[in-house]
Amino acid sequence: MTNRSVGIKDVAAEAGVSVTTVSHVLNDVAYARVGARTRERVQEAAHRLGYGPNRLAQALRTQRSGMIGFISEEIATTPHAGRIILGSEETAKRRGYNIMIINSTSTSSQESKESQVADLLDRQVDGILYATMYHRKLAVPKNLAGLPAVLVDSEDISNTVSSVIPDEVGGARSAVQTLIDAGHTRIGMLNNTDDVPATHSRLRAFKETLADAGLPFHEELVQSEHSEMPGGYQAALRLLKPESRPTAVFCYNDRMAMGAYRAAAELGLRIPEDISFVGFDNQELIAENLYPALTTVALPHYEMGAWATENLIDAIEGKSDLQLFATHPTVLPCPMVLRDSVASLPKDLR
Repeated sequence: MTNRSVGIKDVAAEAGVSVTTVSHVLNDVAYARVGARTRERVQEAAHRLGYGPNRLAQALRTQRSGMIGFISEEIATTPHAGRIILGSEETAKRRGYNIMIINSTSTSSQESKESQVADLLDRQVDGILYATMYHRKLAVPKNLAGLPAVLVDSEDISNTVSSVIPDEVGGARSAVQTLIDAGHTRIGMLNNTDDVPATHSRLRAFKETLADAGLPFHEELVQSEHSEMPGGYQAALRLLKPESRPTAVFCYNDRMAMGAYRAAAELGLRIPEDISFVGFDNQELIAENLYPALTTVALPHYEMGAWATENLIDAIEGKSDLQLFATHPTVLPCPMVLRDSVASLPKDLR
């Protein structure tokens, strides 16, 4: 009789190997580099402990528990990104599945993340979603290999796990184009200093959109700081100096825009009469409550959660192959949310 209290970590300890090795052996991952003697040792340990094959391989491949594991890198405690979970939960419910959430952090070790995957496998989940709180590239836990899995708002650096991400370039281009359409020709940008995809993508889109409109790019009109309110404030103070002031500013995110609003007020500038602002992220608690309300770009958090769950379930049910999405992330659009922080530039100032 199988001992239901025994888990994959118990088998790993008994066999003297990592949980990743146990996962690869019991899940019969074809490309796993596990020697014959190690494979036999793992199988014998699983047998001694009463860890039946239905605890992993059969549950994942044939029996379907109706449960999806969701590893959340701080998503559960982040209000705006929490819509990823909502999109996932509502999609799963419609398809007859439930979500089991484990909260993680971006600083957790790879061993800790592999342990969380193992915990979910012990609970016979049919597949795993792994979501991060901001768009970045990461090394996925090794024991995700060979399992039905999708990354949300992140990319696998090895291109082996499917992922869905926001269209950083398209969203930024829309933001800058909104300012150009309002007649602005001298446009600044407040950018992030972190080395993440959004930092580089949004700056590239800023430059490309200016070039497409026949407008020059000026290095001094881009100021970078940490992407929070104090950083936006400091960067905006430098950007909005009277001798080189732009008439409009594209902000890396809404938190930087909030700091820029404070700087503009201290400099005696009216929004949007004297200076127009566009943000990014559509953090509604910020964007809707700034005065005037902030025009911004919405990240498709709900849509990413829904897409990932829909496609994961299709793979679990044998209706699609997730490997088709592994080499290139699926990119979802970032729509503009028009509010009151952009005004047309008078023709005599263009």
